[in-house]
Amino acid sequence: MSVVFQDTDSSTLLTDACGIEPTYTCEKILQWTDSEFAAVAAEWVLDRPIRILLIGIGAWIISRILQRTVMRFVKTVANPPRKALDQLRERGPGRVLIEEATRARAEARAETIGLVLRSIVTAVVWSIAALLILGQLEIDLAPLIAGAGIGGLALGFGAQSIVKDFLSGLFMLIEDQYGVGDVIDIGPAIGTVEEVSLRSTTLRDVKGTVWHIPNGEITRVGNYSQLWSRAVIDVEVAYDVDLRFAQGVIQRVADEMWEDPDWGGDELMERPEVWGIQSLGASGIAIRLAVKTEPSMQWATERELRLRLKEALDEAGIEIPFPQQTVWFRHQGEHPIATPPDPSVVETHEMAETTDDAASD
Repeated sequence: MSVVFQDTDSSTLLTDACGIEPTYTCEKILQWTDSEFAAVAAEWVLDRPIRILLIGIGAWIISRILQRTVMRFVKTVANPPRKALDQLRERGPGRVLIEEATRARAEARAETIGLVLRSIVTAVVWSIAALLILGQLEIDLAPLIAGAGIGGLALGFGAQSIVKDFLSGLFMLIEDQYGVGDVIDIGPAIGTVEEVSLRSTTLRDVKGTVWHIPNGEITRVGNYSQLWSRAVIDVEVAYDVDLRFAQGVIQRVADEMWEDPDWGGDELMERPEVWGIQSLGASGIAIRLAVKTEPSMQWATERELRLRLKEALDEAGIEIPFPQQTVWFRHQGEHPIATPPDPSVVETHEMAETTDDAASD
């Protein structure tokens, strides 16, 4: 019976000193010294710091692994499609500049996205590590977790627009919807992008006005300058013009611009094409001309083409129509006159009246 009491007393002493789940250090020190204070002190001085250190080392290793994984993922997502780059590369020596610009833009996007994702990963890993360390220090985590949950819920309701802007900006960067220097249409404004952040997009319109649009409020984006653009001009000619001759003049002007070293080798990506009759309007017939250009060069190309087309059409004697209308003259009690009276008839009547007057004299 005395042995049973001794075992019970030692078990109670071990539980009081080292808890329900005693550590190896606490148990061994208690067996060696039979001192509860020494066992507890040894656990705090030797065992807990080692475990905290191991938690910190594990968090650092996991963080580094996840950061490397994030960077590989970001490089895969942010790099432009190889097919598009190959198409650009095959079009001549000028495409090297486009490839370099595209690569620089992809690297900038990868750096921005990687910085954000790495920060998120680091914050999550070390937050979990901090909770584990607090648990090793025998701090009750239930109130902390409950308080953090309530605070996070309140913050979520109060800052849901910021979270929406952040997520929208992140996906815009990942999908490469637009970048700095692009000309975009986002609904409220059309202009050149000057800055893209996870919170908002800054662009400047043609009048110089700077617009700051939260990313969460952007529901659709039209990009005028991604990879390539197209200049489209509808040239109207009169109804009595030979359309095939007019199309030949327009095609000749476009070909001359394509062969111009200042335009065809840089701004224009493909030989211009006359697509044909676009519409039969009220005052003229529209012939459509399409030119594939470098990004954001469609407007300058259109202005130059309009100048050259006007000069060529004037030289060829082709009239650019203007709005015309038929006027009906209506007199009281008479039928409407569809056409004005013939001037020769009026002149004949006047001469007859003059002859009659001379005869009477």
